[in-house]
Amino acid sequence: MAIAALAALLPFAACSSHAPAGSEQPGAGASAQPAAEAPSADLQPFYAQRPAWKACGDGFQCAKIQVPLDYSKPTGERIDLSVIRLPATGKRVGSLLINPGGPGGSGIDYARAARSVVSDKVRAQFDVVGFDPRGVGQSTPVTCMTASQLDAYIGMDSSPDTPAEVTALDRESKLFADNCGAKSARLLPHVGTADAARDMDVLRGVLGDRGLTYLGKSYGTYLGAMYADLFPKHVRALVLDGAVDPAVPSLKSNEVQAKGFEVALKAFVEDCFLDKSCPFKSRTVDGAMQEISDLLSRADRQPLKNDLGDGRQINEAWAVIGIATPLYERAAWPRLREALAKAMNQGDGTELLQMADLLVDRRADGSYSNQTEANMAINCVDHPFPKSLAAYRKAAGQAAKAAPHFGPFVMWGSLPCAYWPVKSVGTDKPLKAAGAPPILVVGTLRDPATPYEWAQGLASELTSGVLLGYDGDGHTAYRSGSACVDSAVDDYLLALRTPKSGTICPKTG
Repeated sequence: MAIAALAALLPFAACSSHAPAGSEQPGAGASAQPAAEAPSADLQPFYAQRPAWKACGDGFQCAKIQVPLDYSKPTGERIDLSVIRLPATGKRVGSLLINPGGPGGSGIDYARAARSVVSDKVRAQFDVVGFDPRGVGQSTPVTCMTASQLDAYIGMDSSPDTPAEVTALDRESKLFADNCGAKSARLLPHVGTADAARDMDVLRGVLGDRGLTYLGKSYGTYLGAMYADLFPKHVRALVLDGAVDPAVPSLKSNEVQAKGFEVALKAFVEDCFLDKSCPFKSRTVDGAMQEISDLLSRADRQPLKNDLGDGRQINEAWAVIGIATPLYERAAWPRLREALAKAMNQGDGTELLQMADLLVDRRADGSYSNQTEANMAINCVDHPFPKSLAAYRKAAGQAAKAAPHFGPFVMWGSLPCAYWPVKSVGTDKPLKAAGAPPILVVGTLRDPATPYEWAQGLASELTSGVLLGYDGDGHTAYRSGSACVDSAVDDYLLALRTPKSGTICPKTG
């Protein structure tokens, strides 16, 4: 499985009474909201919904809305979207819709962390609203695999060294695709990002906002850019943090991401040398990177010790995911040092496995969310992928040279798309959003999952893109410790003021 397919960081946290939806009060930025074009007659009933908000703990309110399964047949079958909001603490201007990425990440779970995800200044004026996109979590989810099947799929050898290992990888990938087709046939053609963006416009209307105010991270930047391209006149302010470049072809995108993880791993190693607990015997970056390679090779030959008692073998695949997980957040680097020390010195991979479980959203009881299945379903519909095994073999070989620790895993992870039961409806092309007001694109210079070059690409492709960089580590920048980034994003969301495009916020911490 591609590391991209595992990458939804879902902070869990966090409820008050609230003015009714549609009761937008005048305030900072409200007068600058554009007038939204009226929906078609067939879609008007969806925009006119008034959800039955109910308290759902800790000051939050939850509801469901309905959207068309197929937007080309709006009078046909409907599906449910689950929505959650944390009402504004002060004089309300409107709603801030947020998305954590993935694809497949739960916006419901992400919104529960609104008190840390969004600044107090922004929460004072905006309801923070999260939703599970179609196919995800609580919103008519894609289902494909049992927990034991997912254990086998995620733990398969995604860096095959022999023809037999390639055959096994091919078999598991085809099984994944076939199971999705068998269990979610009616939903699969309609889980793409364009449909999710149309859902967001319905939600904008339901919430009573004339223009969309949005914070999207990682894949959420693609969702936001797609929205702006479809509804440029409906945009108020979009923050696209940890940007994805929609113009990069699918397999090339895999390789670029793998190189991003390689860069982040080297940054971790350099930092590790500054701590006395650093487990590497070598005192050079290249030497330490080789020690990590040797550890993965050992795990490929003989699984590491697993103290969890769940019967899983901690092979190379689980170890790679375990190493990748803490690269998303610099604050997790000490745990990676500890996990590598145990694996290298004691042959114990338990902590690596526990970190891998965080990324794939495997719960303590062995069950999974549908993050992995939704991710694959959305990616396979959104992007054209090769159909031949030879194409993946060649691409994996090239990726291994560019990113030896992560390249093959990321590349082979897209193989189920070769067998996907529905055709891709997307194309890898720039999204320009001509006619939209300024859109703020944020990129971190050493982001492992969404390399900075993607932020540069997206900002240049959007007609009104404004680029803000952060000279930091980890995945995404807003509310990650940079006062410079936080101030710029808040100023844009609240007052619609953008920084000078190309501004780089300095490294912190």
